[in-house]
This record gives sequence, structure tokens and C-alpha cells, in this order.
Amino acid sequence: METNALPANILDPDCPSRVIFQRIGDKWASLVVQVLAAGPVRFSELRKMVHVVTPKVLTQTLRTLERDGLITRTVYAQVPPRVDYELSELGASLLEPLTLLRQWAEDHVPSILEARDAYDDAQDAGILNP
Repeated sequence: METNALPANILDPDCPSRVIFQRIGDKWASLVVQVLAAGPVRFSELRKMVHVVTPKVLTQTLRTLERDGLITRTVYAQVPPRVDYELSELGASLLEPLTLLRQWAEDHVPSILEARDAYDDAQDAGILNP
């Protein structure tokens, strides 16, 4: 595998960090990582904990996270087959920044909702009273 000698720069459209940033920012991926913080989880339990994600999208998300080395998939030879997903060491290193982002989001929900309402009210007033 060839490595780029230039430092990573997320603002460079050709930098691989941009794809990684996008992947981590995906709502399903970040939720899966946070659910797996508690330890290994089976697919069906993971789906219940994430809510509203379709099996197809969850499967795609898990495959992508596994490909990127953020989670591991363990298949147990039993009937019916059992598959557990868990964070890799690399995936666990995402927990601290995701926890900070989650806390920021949860702390600022009232301010953001208030800003949205004010914006929407201003937009509505502009439409109704040009």
C-alpha cells in the first residue's frame, strides 16, 4: 500500500481523511460506535438499541466500520449461528471525541431549537409580509 508523504488535510478534496471524517460523521456509524461502547452486541440487539435503522442499512454500516478497522465481527459456530460485533482498539479511540460531541449536542438542543424557531418565524414573516 502506498502512503502519502504529505500531511493529512481534511480541507484537501483528495485527502483520505475527508472520507474518514464523512464516515465517522454518518449518523448510523456514530450511533453504532456509541452502542458498542458497552461491549459486544449481537445484530438484533444492536438494531433495537439504534432504533429505526433498516437491517440493510445497519448491515452496510457494520461492514464499512469493519472494513475501516473500527469494529470486529466474531462468528460463533453454533445453531443458530451467533455473530457479535464489538469495537476494535481503533474504534474505542473514537469514544472520547464522540462523547464530547454527543454532550455538546445534548447540552445545546434548547438553543438550537430556539434558533430554528426564530429562523423559521423570520422566514414565514418574510413570505407573508414581503
